[in-house]
Amino acid sequence: MDWQRYTLLGGILAVLLALIFQWNAFQEQHTPELDRETIVHNDIQSGNQIPAQTSENGNGDVPQLESQAPAETGTEGGQRTLINVTTDVFDLLIDPRGGDIVKVALRQFQEKLDTPDQPLILLNQTRYHTYIAQSGLIGNNGTDSAAGRPLFKVEKTNYAMVEGQDQLIVDLTLQQEGANITKRYTFKRGDYLVQVAYLVDNTSSKPWSAAMFGQIKRDASEPVTDTGFGMSPFLGAALHTNEENYFKQDFEEIAEKPTRTTVEGGWVAMVQHYFLSAWIPPQDERNTFELRELSNGLFRMGFTAQPVQIPAATQGELSASFYAGPKDVYRLEEISPYLDLTVDYGWLWWIAKPLFRVLHFIQEHIVSNWGWAIILLTVFIKTLLLPLSAAGTKSMARMRKFAPQMKKLQEQYKDNRQKLAEETMKLYRREKINPMGGCLPILLQMPVFIALYWMLTETVELRHAPWIFWIHDLSAKDPYFILPVLMGASMWFMQKLNPAPTDPTQARIMQLMPVMMTVFFLWFPAGLVLYWIANNLITIGQTWYINKQVDAGKY
Repeated sequence: MDWQRYTLLGGILAVLLALIFQWNAFQEQHTPELDRETIVHNDIQSGNQIPAQTSENGNGDVPQLESQAPAETGTEGGQRTLINVTTDVFDLLIDPRGGDIVKVALRQFQEKLDTPDQPLILLNQTRYHTYIAQSGLIGNNGTDSAAGRPLFKVEKTNYAMVEGQDQLIVDLTLQQEGANITKRYTFKRGDYLVQVAYLVDNTSSKPWSAAMFGQIKRDASEPVTDTGFGMSPFLGAALHTNEENYFKQDFEEIAEKPTRTTVEGGWVAMVQHYFLSAWIPPQDERNTFELRELSNGLFRMGFTAQPVQIPAATQGELSASFYAGPKDVYRLEEISPYLDLTVDYGWLWWIAKPLFRVLHFIQEHIVSNWGWAIILLTVFIKTLLLPLSAAGTKSMARMRKFAPQMKKLQEQYKDNRQKLAEETMKLYRREKINPMGGCLPILLQMPVFIALYWMLTETVELRHAPWIFWIHDLSAKDPYFILPVLMGASMWFMQKLNPAPTDPTQARIMQLMPVMMTVFFLWFPAGLVLYWIANNLITIGQTWYINKQVDAGKY
């Protein structure tokens, strides 16, 4: 009996510790020297002028081809006005120096739940934070090099997608000796994928040759969150390699061991909680990808495509795609193979991914509310695991029924442990009690619990998603801690339906478990706590019913 109790207790603690370790950093992200408004909004705003030196390139942060000759960059000094682009999903700024994307605000997502007029800013360049998307041409006729970046011309500095317009094109032009170059951004309605193309008109009598590169340049600062204390998800770079479909490195790992690889197609991404940015080069060519730290403390995550040669007096195109938006599993699957793995469910992805499909189906086709969808998913999981959980509950119910006899044996043979073990085994055989019956089903369900935990914490659809009444954000903690208290109460009631441990120490530990779990769950997302409450309530109903059946002699 004791070893069974210890096994059961160990299993519960293992699940608890696994969740705690995954939820390892209580982070309400604050920047100590500045408030978040200063960092996010001050430096680069629509219509502001930006001094030329902010894009100087003296740190070797533009990739080079071995045969590259000095570039004609057009690097005249002075100030320049940023190009403002507005679509239904973006508020975006482009720097004419290099044609880089220096700010991306996602209009469909709020910075905070209580600031509906402030869109979430994903990319930005300020005095204190750098996270930008760069692209350019390198090689014999490239426009970008360590010496500098080209200064493009543009017809106007404000572009807006109007109602009924399906796509918006922004052209930046550059006159190069022997070639006219247009850097074209194409934005589509409702899509976070941006097409970036270089249209080259070779007006010379010689072949024109260059390779396109795209890169994300970022510092190592943590993104500001509004979820209070919570998990510390992965923050860093990821790419597809020949060896791994999803290879990731955080900033510390990149600094210690830079990565360089060449693959067919591929992609490179900057990953954070709920959102990512990614460069996707041509998928029918071999591209070289690199993750490394720059000398100025920034990190480069980029690709270099194969050189393209455009014959004399002809036109050609070099292109790639850039994604900046939410971790939408279905959209990422469409963009490039394995890009959806940036929605990182951990090593139990093979369980978590089907669970998400079921959750999404329930929300999409049945209830249209993520809170109720979580409850129905819990019902689905409990139904799926019913044979296991019922077997465990029946075993615990029989243990509870014969607990008085076991206690009597313990008192009778308290000074003879060998005899106590013999008599206990006789009782098990006589009454057909399986001492492992209550433990094994719980152990087998642990991977499902952990996979569900990761699935709920990685699902961007839960961010700022309301349930009912006071729960306005299922991805954040309950502001009044009502759900964690209800979860603790349900766990306490569930314990009362099962036999209490005969060992006093074990009994005290088990009595403390609801209190401990309540404290740990105070800062868990409301969606995850809601799942545990629903799971406990269903288990209580199942346990009560089976106890009645066992007491009536039907089992």
